[in-house]
Amino acid sequence: MKTLLAGLVMLAGLNLIGGESENRAALPDKKAYIIPVREEVATPLSYLVRRGVKEAMEANAEVIILDMDTNGGRVDVTEEIIEILGQFRGVTVTFVNRKAFSAGAFIAVATQKIYMAEGSVIGAAAPILMAPGGAGVEKIPDTLEAKMTSGISALVRARAEQNGHNAEVIEAMIDKNKELIIDGEVLNEKGQILTLTNRQAEKNYGTPARPLLSAGTVEGLDHLLRLLGLGQHKVVRVEPLGAEKLAGWLNSLSPILLIIGIVGLYIEFKTPGFGLPGIIGLSAFALYFLGGYVAGLAGLEWAVVFLVGVGLVLLELLVFTGTAIPGLVGAALMLIAIIMGTVDLYPGMPPIPTLPQLQVPVRDLLIALVGGGFLAFLISRIFPKTPIYGMLVSRSASGEGSVQELWSAQKSQVGREGIAISNLRPGGKAQFEDIILDVISQGELIPQGTTVRIVGHSGREAVVEQTHPRSESSRT
Repeated sequence: MKTLLAGLVMLAGLNLIGGESENRAALPDKKAYIIPVREEVATPLSYLVRRGVKEAMEANAEVIILDMDTNGGRVDVTEEIIEILGQFRGVTVTFVNRKAFSAGAFIAVATQKIYMAEGSVIGAAAPILMAPGGAGVEKIPDTLEAKMTSGISALVRARAEQNGHNAEVIEAMIDKNKELIIDGEVLNEKGQILTLTNRQAEKNYGTPARPLLSAGTVEGLDHLLRLLGLGQHKVVRVEPLGAEKLAGWLNSLSPILLIIGIVGLYIEFKTPGFGLPGIIGLSAFALYFLGGYVAGLAGLEWAVVFLVGVGLVLLELLVFTGTAIPGLVGAALMLIAIIMGTVDLYPGMPPIPTLPQLQVPVRDLLIALVGGGFLAFLISRIFPKTPIYGMLVSRSASGEGSVQELWSAQKSQVGREGIAISNLRPGGKAQFEDIILDVISQGELIPQGTTVRIVGHSGREAVVEQTHPRSESSRT
C-alpha cells in the first residue's frame, strides 16, 4: 500500500513538474522598450520615438517607457509624437527623470502611467512664441494666445481623459486663467501656471482618493521596472543614432532632392556614357531614401525597388528601344518607390496606405515633377549649347576625336532623311542610308516605317520630324 501511495505521489510530482515546464515554455518572451526623451522636443525626437515604437511593435513588446528629461519644444512635433504613441497597443509609461516641462508634460499625459524620480517636476505647459531665429521669447497677442491655449487644451485634455489622468490638472498647466481647487485646497491660483513636484503629483485627492497625476516616486529606471513587474523581462534601450538631425534636414529638403535627382538622371540619359550628372542624380535619390529610413518612415527596400525601375528604363532606352513595356514598368516602379519611401506604415497595418498617409509624399512628388519637368525643358533647349555639355561628352562615348568634331558631325546631319525603324514614343531609332541613329521626335508618336527628317539635336540624340510626300507638281 505504501509502495502504491509512493508511486502515485511520484507520478503526480512528475506531472506537476512537466506541467510547470510546459507552462514556462508557453510563456512569451516579454520585452520592455525604453525610449529617451531628452533635450528639445523637435523633429529628430519624433524620428527616435517612431523608430522605437515600430521596433517595439515588431518585437511584440508589452511596455514602452519614456525616460523623460526635457524643457519642452515645438507643439507640432508634440502632436506628431502623441499620434505615434497612439499606434502602440501595449502599456505606455512616462518616467520623469528630472523634468517634464511644456511639451514634455503633454507627451507624458499621452501615456497611461506617469512615475517620477525624487526631486523631479512636471508642468509649466503654457504655449510660448519664439522670436525669429530663436533669439528669445516674444509676447503672444491676447487673441492668438487664447486660440493656441484652446486648441492645445482640447488636444491634451482628450488624451488625459483617455488615459485616466485628471484633465483639470493638465488645463491648469496650460491656461494661466485656470484656477484649480481640489478638496477645498487651492492648488493653483488664477494667473499662475501649475507646476508640480513629484511629492505634489503623487498626493491623493478626491473620493475615491487617487493621485493628482503621478502613480508614484521611484528611485530610478531599475526600480520602476521591478515595480511594473518587468524585472525579468528583456529590456531594450532605444539609442539615438546621431543621424536624426541629418534626417530632419533631408526630409525638409525632400522636394529639392527629388528635383535634383530627376534633372540629374535626365541629363545623364541625354549625354553619352555615365558621368557626373548620373552620380549627382542617384546621390540625390539616395539621400531622399536615407532621410525616410532614418526617420523610421520606411525601410531601404524601396531604394532597391527604385534602382530596379531605373534599370528597366535603361533597358528600354539602350536594348529594347521602342517596345515601351520595360520603360513604363520601370517608371511606375520609380514613382511607387518615391512615394512609399516616406509613407509612415506601422507593423500590423494594411500594406496599402490611406489617403492621409499619402498626402505628404504625393505633394513632394508633384512639386518635384513640376519643378524637374520645367528645368528639364530649359536644359533640353539650352544645355547642349553650353561649354559644360562639351565637358560631359566623353570622346570614347561619342566616337569623335573632339567636341568640335562632334558638333560638326551633328550639324552635317541636319536635313538628312531616313526611315524610323522603331516606333518613336518619342524616342527610338531611325536609319539614314547606312547609319542607324538614336532619335527623338518633338513629342508626337511616329510609327515605324515613317519617313523622318533630322531638324536638330538634343544631347546625343537627333531630333526628327515626320516628312510628308511632295506633290507631283512640286517635283522637278
